[in-house]
Amino acid sequence: MADSSILTHKYEYRRRMPHYQLAGRRIFVTFCRLLREPFSDAARDLILGHCMHDHRKRIDLEAAVVMPDHAHLLLNPLPDDQGMPHSLPFILKLIKGMSARSVNKLSGISGPVWQEESFDHVVRSEKSFQEKLEYLRQNPVRRGLVAKPEDYRWLWVAPK
Repeated sequence: MADSSILTHKYEYRRRMPHYQLAGRRIFVTFCRLLREPFSDAARDLILGHCMHDHRKRIDLEAAVVMPDHAHLLLNPLPDDQGMPHSLPFILKLIKGMSARSVNKLSGISGPVWQEESFDHVVRSEKSFQEKLEYLRQNPVRRGLVAKPEDYRWLWVAPK
C-alpha cells in the first residue's frame, strides 16, 4: 500500500470510532466553514443565534464566538429524558444543520456550509476551563478584529 493510501485508511478508521463523553463534563468545540470566504455580518448573527438556541434545553452554553470562518463553543451537554447527556454529535448536527440552512437562505445558495469534521476537547479542570474561555474570548482580538473582547458583536459569554 502506498503511504498516502495507508494514511487515508487510518484517517477513515479514526473518524468512525465512537465518541465517548461523560456526564457533567464541559466540552470545547471548534467547527470551520467549508469555504474560507468570510461569513457576512448577517450570517454571523444567524449562526450565533443557532449556537445559543438550545442553551438550557440541550446544553449549558458557557460561551460562544463566531469568527469570520469558524466558531468556538464552550458547553456542557444537559441530560436527555433518560438522564444521559445529549450526545455531542447530535448537538453539533443541530447547530451546524440549522445554521447552514439559515446562511444558505440568507445568501440565496444551497449546499454544505461547514466542514464535516469538528474538533472537540473535554475540559478536565477549572484551570483548563478558564484557559479555554480566555482563548475563546481573545480570538477576535488575536485576529485583529477588535481591541478588546467585549467589543466583538459575535461573542457571547454566560453571565456569572
